[in-house]
Amino acid sequence: MPADSARPERVPRQQMPEQDAKIRAGNFDEVALGFSAELAMAEAARCSQCKKPKCIAGCPVGVDIPGFLALAREGDFAAAAALLRERNSLPAICGRVCPQESQCEGICIVGRKSEPVAVGRVERFVGDYVLREQHLRQASPDGPRIAIIGSGPAGLTVAGDLARKGYRVTVFEALHSAGGVLRYGIPNFRLPKDVLQAEIDYVRSLGVEIKRNAVIGRVFKLPELLASGYEAAFIGTGAGSPHFMGIAGENLNGVYSANEFLTRANLMQAYRVGEVDTPIWVGERVVVVGGGNVAMDAARAALRLGAREVSIVYRRSRTEMPARAEEIAHAEEEGIQFQFLTNPTRILSNGDFWVSAIECQRMDLGEPDESGRRRPVPRAGSEFMVKAETVIIAIGTAANPLIQQTTPGLRVNSRGYIVVDAETGLTSLPRIYAGGDIVTGSATVIEAMGAGRRSALAIHDELS
Repeated sequence: MPADSARPERVPRQQMPEQDAKIRAGNFDEVALGFSAELAMAEAARCSQCKKPKCIAGCPVGVDIPGFLALAREGDFAAAAALLRERNSLPAICGRVCPQESQCEGICIVGRKSEPVAVGRVERFVGDYVLREQHLRQASPDGPRIAIIGSGPAGLTVAGDLARKGYRVTVFEALHSAGGVLRYGIPNFRLPKDVLQAEIDYVRSLGVEIKRNAVIGRVFKLPELLASGYEAAFIGTGAGSPHFMGIAGENLNGVYSANEFLTRANLMQAYRVGEVDTPIWVGERVVVVGGGNVAMDAARAALRLGAREVSIVYRRSRTEMPARAEEIAHAEEEGIQFQFLTNPTRILSNGDFWVSAIECQRMDLGEPDESGRRRPVPRAGSEFMVKAETVIIAIGTAANPLIQQTTPGLRVNSRGYIVVDAETGLTSLPRIYAGGDIVTGSATVIEAMGAGRRSALAIHDELS
């Protein structure tokens, strides 16, 4: 244990080493460099080990946070990892991409008098430690067969949880690489592909089979899977259909949805600049529309792909931005420009069907809307032009309707999302469960994993 035995709130929060902003803006290497063992132990020692920890309730998968921090504090990282994996099969991923500041860290008791314990940073270190040290042995479960549709965070969680209970799990992935949004939606500088692959390999080692290039609804329909011997199925296909604004010029060359842009950059390895050929192009000036984490990812990826100027256009103020404060700060440090209280009205052509500029309008904040945020109201006569060769629309996604359309009796709501029982994830059809973004719309990785855990428990209860 670190020698400093001061009260936790009096010990400063350990700082995460990072790449210099000017250097990292030109590469896709990970920005945050991670704790050393000493830093991880020192930060874990800041946990007060309170008698009624609130942080556990703040974790969507219910990790025993004081327990794993106590083990990390002593330097027993293998035991800390084992405790983490009882609830979370993907700790190295969650330690990187989960919004701990609004979940476990947001209600940390130490944070009442000081900065909260950096739970995510310690989790990342412990997750990385076990990935480096793990010696995978392929398990051979022999229980009932379970079909998982989608290999994103929800699907991998259900697969891992049920495989550990002895079920024979098959994951059907539509794309040629497993990982779902973890692979195609998050840039390498936030989640390195080797870390993702190592976590997937761990899930596979539990006996999970992953079938790629398997589009359920086309190769097989869900009822056919159940008729072929699977005792239950879980739908974790996410919400991958992009929203557009419906303004003039969105059909021009040089306009991307953030989904397409990030998928190309990830699956086609555009992040290996100069090493691979990939059909992705950015001009010298890029405008990204939106204020969430996806918008930050797209803007920062465009910068690394060679754009000279990258601007983020957001219709509300910085206070209302849904992106993580850390991601906004990283974008600013790297030179991304922000245009707040600004909304696009049309995209202009150069006369040859390519983008040349985007017209925007200034906004004012009015009364709060249903989300609780103040509604942006256009300011008359405030239109102005921003020159650009590339425009990336990052304003959210919708449900892909393929499984819903090919599964008779599967109930969906007016927006096309699958309707489920909130406690179990059971759909309107027996033995078919669903969770993650295909149920809730766009949410966080850890929320999707929480839905997966609930469904895994419900499936086990039903079949055991």
